[in-house]
Amino acid sequence: MQQPQQTVLRDIVLVGGGHTHVGVLKRFAMRPEPGVRLTLICRDTHTPYSGMLPGYVAGHYGYDDVHIDLRRLAEYAGARFFADEAIGVDHDARRVLCRSRPPVPYDWLSINIGSTPRVGRVQGADAHAVPVKPIHRFNDRWLQLLERIEAHPGTTRVAVVGGGAGGVELLLAMQVRLGRELAARGRDPAELHFALFTRGEKILPTHNARVRGHFEATLRRRGVEVHTGTEVVAVEAGQLQSDDGTWHGADEIVWVTNAGGADWLKGTRLALDDDGFIKVGETLQSLSDPRIFAAGDIAHQVDHPREKAGVFAVRQGRPLADNLRAAVTGRPLSPYRPQRDWLALISTGDRHAVASRGGLYLAGDWAWRWKDWIDRRFMARFNDLPPMTQDAMKAPARSRVVLDEDESAQAISALAMRCGGCGAKVGATTLSRALSTLEPVAREEVLVGLHAPDDAAVVRVPPGKDMVHTVDFFRAFIDDPYVFGKVAANHALGDIFAMGAEAQTATAVATVPQGLEAKVEDTVFQMMSGAVEVLNAADCALVGGHTGEGSELALGFAVNGLIDSDSTALMTKGGLRPGQVLILTKPIGTGTLFAAHARLAARGRWIDAALASMVQSNREAAACLHEHGATACTDLTGFGLLGHLVEMTRSSGVDAELDLAALPLLEGAEETVAAGILSSLQPANVRLRRAIRDQAAWVKHPRYPLLFDPQTAGGLVAGVPAEQAEACLAALHALGFGQAAIIGRITPAGEALEPIRLNG
Repeated sequence: MQQPQQTVLRDIVLVGGGHTHVGVLKRFAMRPEPGVRLTLICRDTHTPYSGMLPGYVAGHYGYDDVHIDLRRLAEYAGARFFADEAIGVDHDARRVLCRSRPPVPYDWLSINIGSTPRVGRVQGADAHAVPVKPIHRFNDRWLQLLERIEAHPGTTRVAVVGGGAGGVELLLAMQVRLGRELAARGRDPAELHFALFTRGEKILPTHNARVRGHFEATLRRRGVEVHTGTEVVAVEAGQLQSDDGTWHGADEIVWVTNAGGADWLKGTRLALDDDGFIKVGETLQSLSDPRIFAAGDIAHQVDHPREKAGVFAVRQGRPLADNLRAAVTGRPLSPYRPQRDWLALISTGDRHAVASRGGLYLAGDWAWRWKDWIDRRFMARFNDLPPMTQDAMKAPARSRVVLDEDESAQAISALAMRCGGCGAKVGATTLSRALSTLEPVAREEVLVGLHAPDDAAVVRVPPGKDMVHTVDFFRAFIDDPYVFGKVAANHALGDIFAMGAEAQTATAVATVPQGLEAKVEDTVFQMMSGAVEVLNAADCALVGGHTGEGSELALGFAVNGLIDSDSTALMTKGGLRPGQVLILTKPIGTGTLFAAHARLAARGRWIDAALASMVQSNREAAACLHEHGATACTDLTGFGLLGHLVEMTRSSGVDAELDLAALPLLEGAEETVAAGILSSLQPANVRLRRAIRDQAAWVKHPRYPLLFDPQTAGGLVAGVPAEQAEACLAALHALGFGQAAIIGRITPAGEALEPIRLNG
């Protein structure tokens, strides 16, 4: 978001949203590198800060207090955010292999994915223990454990395996939180029994004796059984076994030990240590592939081995950012030598903490307040994002991306004044390479299609069928071309499904920002891969298209559909009947949410939920509505709910009552609307307020603005017979349209000029 539109010359790809990478993003946000594009690949939009996790478990912090919003931070840094998980590296082609999307090319790669639990090394642990690592997945596991313990009658035995600072701190935090939760339910906190198991001869082995003594006394005082010199060798439901053969009862087992590198790293050429961590040198580059960096827990700095502690990951942010910048601009890299001693502030769960550094030992409630101040200040660096200044966006004169001779010629071409007309087409070779691996679904009616070297597609119209035509086109509103392609195709297909037709063929038209051939090729490939996935799932064959250069990424489709000539399946806007109820299949709010996203005012999880809704096909919903007697249907797009409903009522000659309280909304939509953040199309849509009876009485209703919110790839709104409505709704929910709702009813046309009455 912060970088002006410019030709992309080099790609830095960051895999993982760990503490080091958030530092890299922030530093590039404050000083972008011209011609350099950052891409963050991370499965989770919100990443937890490990230093505050015990406080969250203890109940001192809420979810947003301890999580960094990666999607928002990436937007701030002008980086692309790809919500996916890396599963491999193609070193020769310089591509990151992902679980659910096409490979992502890189020029320089950095890995910061934390560690992975090795519970599989202990019999039964993977099935019966709750691992803390990877930390970004712990929240769901913790909430599930919390629910189980709260529902468990009588005594609950909780075992924590791991006697380092992390295990001890987490146990004490759990004890405080769970005791409070039971007391709030009228139960005795003494029902909870805690035990700590560690194979070491002492707890907190990397800390001084006075620190250990403090925690040993705290554990005794709180009635925690401590088993030192005890290695857990097997786990079963309700118990664990120590290496001396003794079985210990445990209803819940939390695993805070035996972490290593992710298994997929073994399939790469990266040099790994015995625990599977990536070996790196002083510049944080892999010892086996200098184009790949690693930091945080996943990295093992061979010349300076250190404990796996969050403080090192945080402090690697600056040197990693500096070395990535140096690598891409051809300057020498600088060594990073971590400090030997560091300050650890370890909490006891009850707003009390211990300070430990070397031989230093300090303890008290003040130490917890100090820790809280440090942690909140750290989080503010990444969640309270200051506005950028023009000076911060100016690159220093020495920053020049290094290109080879052929790339330099391409860059000059990309930066030169561009031709219009057919001179603005994407090059034939670039385009053919990008599309060569796409496999559109095959339909027997397609006689000449995408991969034929002809001027146009040739498609047969089957006997007894009528054609249904539609076209849609819009510019990208997110920075992920693959997801954008899926949304654009889904949006275009919505008109076909809303009519009750089946999709047959699609022709694409796209604009792509100019740049190096390899970058343009990948953008086209990523975008069309997503689109073809959606089209193929709809049995719609991509038969051709046109791709040209433009200032912004944009994509649209002309879609042809088929419907039986004598079919009653046709659902038009003019088919509403008095007595029907209105059903909406998806929640609304995409317009305000993405307007907020562009202003860094939306939470990442809100955007995740909106995108999940937008990529959900309306195909099954349309069939369900028709099966339950729908006679009128439309898909919600740019005119918003009110605009489309006005079209339907006017062409049907009826009125409608709309229940504002019943409207399904995307998470965050009410918050962003309340903040006054609206789509740029909203003012044009608001002109239709004259269609609302007594509209002045509803202007202050918190949901009123959402009537005019333009939707992208929105749901279907349909008129269904009242006697079929509940069955239709149940069927939609079963199909995965969990927020489908009855939002109003159709009435005969009255004498009033305004066709829409609001209530709720």
